[in-house]
Amino acid sequence: MRAIRRFTVRTVLPPELAPLGELVHNLRWSWHPETLDLFAEVDPATWERVGHDPVALLGAVEASRLRELAADRRFLRRVADAADDLHEYMTAPRWYQTLAEAPRAIAYFSPEYGIAAALPQYSGGLGILAGDHLKAASDLGVPILAVGLLYRHGYFTQSLSPEGWQLEHYPSLDPGGLPLTLLKERDGTPVRVTVSLPEQRPLHAQVWVAQVGRVPLLLLDSDVAENDNAARDVTDRLYGGGTDHRLLQELLLGIGGVRAIRAYCRVGDHPEPEVFHTNEGHAGFLGLERIRELTEARLSFDEALEAVRAGTVFTTHTPVPAGIDRFPAEMIARQFGGDNAWPTVPVERILELGAEDEPGKFNMAAMGMRLAQRVNGVSELHGEVSREMFRGLWPGFDADDIPIGSITNGVHAPTWVGREIMELAGRELPTLVERAQGWEGVNKISDVDVWGIRNRLRARLVNAARERLRRSWLARGASRAELGWIEDALDPNVLTIGFARRVPSYKRLTLMLNDQERLRELLLNPEKPVQIVIAGKAHPADEGGKKLIQQIVRFADSEDVRHRIVFLPDYDMALGQLLVQGCDVWMNNPLRPLEACGTSGMKAALNGGLNLSIRDGWWDEWFDGTNGWAVPTADGVADPDRRDELEAHALYDLIDHEVADRFYDRASDGLPLRWLEMVRHTLTSLGPKVLAGRMLRDYVIGLYAPAAGSARALSADGYEPARHFAAWKLRVHQAWPGVRVEHVEATNLGDTPEVGASLELRAAIALGELQPSDIRVQAAYGLVGQHDEMVGPSYADLTLETEADDGKAVYSGTIPLDRTGSFGYTVRVVPDHPLVATPAELGLIAVPEEPVGMTNGTLR
Repeated sequence: MRAIRRFTVRTVLPPELAPLGELVHNLRWSWHPETLDLFAEVDPATWERVGHDPVALLGAVEASRLRELAADRRFLRRVADAADDLHEYMTAPRWYQTLAEAPRAIAYFSPEYGIAAALPQYSGGLGILAGDHLKAASDLGVPILAVGLLYRHGYFTQSLSPEGWQLEHYPSLDPGGLPLTLLKERDGTPVRVTVSLPEQRPLHAQVWVAQVGRVPLLLLDSDVAENDNAARDVTDRLYGGGTDHRLLQELLLGIGGVRAIRAYCRVGDHPEPEVFHTNEGHAGFLGLERIRELTEARLSFDEALEAVRAGTVFTTHTPVPAGIDRFPAEMIARQFGGDNAWPTVPVERILELGAEDEPGKFNMAAMGMRLAQRVNGVSELHGEVSREMFRGLWPGFDADDIPIGSITNGVHAPTWVGREIMELAGRELPTLVERAQGWEGVNKISDVDVWGIRNRLRARLVNAARERLRRSWLARGASRAELGWIEDALDPNVLTIGFARRVPSYKRLTLMLNDQERLRELLLNPEKPVQIVIAGKAHPADEGGKKLIQQIVRFADSEDVRHRIVFLPDYDMALGQLLVQGCDVWMNNPLRPLEACGTSGMKAALNGGLNLSIRDGWWDEWFDGTNGWAVPTADGVADPDRRDELEAHALYDLIDHEVADRFYDRASDGLPLRWLEMVRHTLTSLGPKVLAGRMLRDYVIGLYAPAAGSARALSADGYEPARHFAAWKLRVHQAWPGVRVEHVEATNLGDTPEVGASLELRAAIALGELQPSDIRVQAAYGLVGQHDEMVGPSYADLTLETEADDGKAVYSGTIPLDRTGSFGYTVRVVPDHPLVATPAELGLIAVPEEPVGMTNGTLR
């Protein structure tokens, strides 16, 4: 018989051990080794059996053992010390508390979070990044309130069939067995948030709180008695179901998430967020809910839109349109119209926010960007790709003017760096961890220490890989008698390359198989062998991705190479930690430029691993020629098979003639001195950059603080500035057709202009019904391309010289002739207001109808 319901009965701790419960329910333990050591001491055998899960540990340990510990004075002192340390961590001022005018609180929305393997609410890089974001915020004291969904089946666990085909399993998760507490009203009843659906169907959710250090993470759960069966299943699986199901999840995340935050702040007297950060488009509906709140408080839609935009940050993570959530427009109209309409939020305005080039589609990223005054990609290259991809939202502007910036991702070192390395850094460089200074001190650590730790981490990976490989083969139907070869699978002394990630086609899992005989030669080279450890999951609906996994598995099953290349199923955070810590080289070969950032290589670098990667994402930005290897790309080759062939052979050559040669080049004492030199340079050059602490500082200073300033400015005096700003925007939009650049002339352009001279410009501008204070006139100047296009122009503001009664004005200014070669200039007019964040914010621009300037001239 099968149980009709599964739940967890929690252990009642003796009063003396009560602080242990507090330690369990703060996920700081996931990156705090001393607390993990304390849990291990509770019952070492049980600790290993439950996979280092503190909640499962307390549910499995015998009551007699707890009574024994309650009488152990030494253990009680350790518990008390750990509880005191946690209390100090939670309350002591940190970096953020030294800032002036910083936001009181920031709301952070993401559909998934990778905090710890014991809380499986993530599928890949987006969730892992979100988890590192929260941990770094906690370490720096950034007052984030995070919001997500609690998926009762999480993402899937992965196994392999005998034929190497990916199989998915969805284990049930009981919140009572997770490090969560239920959010309750002050009278003790559970908090409920409700989102209205068409046909008067309410969607109810309760709210679970995961405490991530100093950061509360609110997870909405629709599995409540008030819902019908369909509504209870809304939060069943991460990225499961069809379009209807995903829309319901995103409505609950965005709209329900804002309502959950309001409840949390009300119940706990927590400051309301001044800034809302939307991590990808899944949570975009949060902006509509905030507009609804303000319109019901007597603001118009446009006034509320400006107030909401000012305090909203939107981060895009996708470099391809196919990665964006898009819904049929009629589905959105049905949700927000008819009997389910919000009286103060017209459905027509909602549809405008999500409109895109293809009629009848509602684009969540487009809505997210229109609802946010500040938008960023997650690496410099991804920022460039995003500006090109979304330039249709700002017609008339060059790609460089599109208001999408970039903050390159980072990783949380205490989560991902091997304990041996952290302890060594703590002894030798005590101020290093999560700091941007002092990394040159790595050069003080001896070669023997560095190489010794690398060997121990590699050996740990090999041992764990053998155990996982054995479990996988047994699950595929093999008998123990035929698995003796696994004892010699992989070698703790062989150059180890790691490759682990999600398995969409653009990440090219099977590029290494392009020439299988060449790969065999690399793996089996008697003087300088190579071994490869691979992991990854394909989306359950991605048959193509599953075929790629099967191809890798079938090759790795071959008897001649199976001791040198392995595929480890069920890629999760625990396996990810083993891989980034134990691999000597981290390989990444996406189809450039389709990797937005790709942070796994950062984690490997912090562990003394070297990157071997296509120059995409963060590696394009921070590869310096000596901190790893860049795989040459065949960007101009149109035939994808030919491109794969060229790049695969470049990869083989690098491994054979650069990577392996350097790894096996040993001094008389057995140390690979040239390799260790490269490891040191990698740590000193990349260490300060790849930290999540650096990333959080960039967000706080570059986005959160300015957004809070804008939000405060628009909400002052009962939102009076928002009213004026909305009215000004409406007036400018209506009058803009009358704005023209009528004439531009250069007054001192000689026959042979020379570098170092300057150019006086005068421009006649038709203002229409606008005033000079409504616009900004700029000269754009610099190099021009073969079709007279401006290439990376500079800008100089022109000043008002004269204004006539007929709505025309003359502006003038000087531009420097600061470079040789083909030079040109033009003039543009954009709206201007103290509350405008960028010249492109309104999407309005006026330029001369015909090109003007010296487009064919040459400076000498």
